Amino acid sequence: MLTAKDVKKIYRTGAKEVRAVDGISLEIRKGESVAIVGPSGSGKSTLLHILGGLDRPTSGKIFLEDSDLYAMSDSKRADIRGGKVGFVFQAYHLLPEFTALENVMLPALIKRTETRGKRLDIREKAKKILESVGLEDRLSHRPGELSGGESQRVAIARALINDPQVLLCDEPTGNLDSKNSEAIYSLLFELKTKSGISLVVVTHDESITRQTNRTIRLKDGKEV
Repeated sequence: MLTAKDVKKIYRTGAKEVRAVDGISLEIRKGESVAIVGPSGSGKSTLLHILGGLDRPTSGKIFLEDSDLYAMSDSKRADIRGGKVGFVFQAYHLLPEFTALENVMLPALIKRTETRGKRLDIREKAKKILESVGLEDRLSHRPGELSGGESQRVAIARALINDPQVLLCDEPTGNLDSKNSEAIYSLLFELKTKSGISLVVVTHDESITRQTNRTIRLKDGKEV
């Protein structure tokens, strides 16, 4: 479903060259859970951003189903990314002036297709997703009124609003304590099982590799 073919990302500063991702090929299958692990600076987050259409590789190709993400225009890639890929980051990136419900609704409201005139439908869908992540009592709370664990649940709900086929998570519990981290990962795997979504998690936590179907290990931009 999501395929990388000989992907490289090279940064150059003067004569210095850094190969953040150095010839990675992989396939994420439908409904599969995959952990991407490795030391800091191994290229994990860079690879995830490339897989999700956020960061153009220096060379190589990324296919989401039959779509070559980086062969299309930026606007077309954004449309596909907005509908088929969900992102959860270490920082929650919630808009402070919006409620939890409004933050979750936002990606659906700005999606270019089939949203005009359906604000009430989107609102009801956002409410149901927030209920599914245990936040039915926090709909009208703003980010400043939420705990870290609650904020990350809102971010997960927001990532699911457009029914993505793959959920890409970049150190999703990096700002949380162990109790909240365990709760967030339990939630992610529960949602994956219920929805059949593909789940890709970048993490330093080796315990997560025991819960995923497969583990990809990186070092110096290469799979090892």
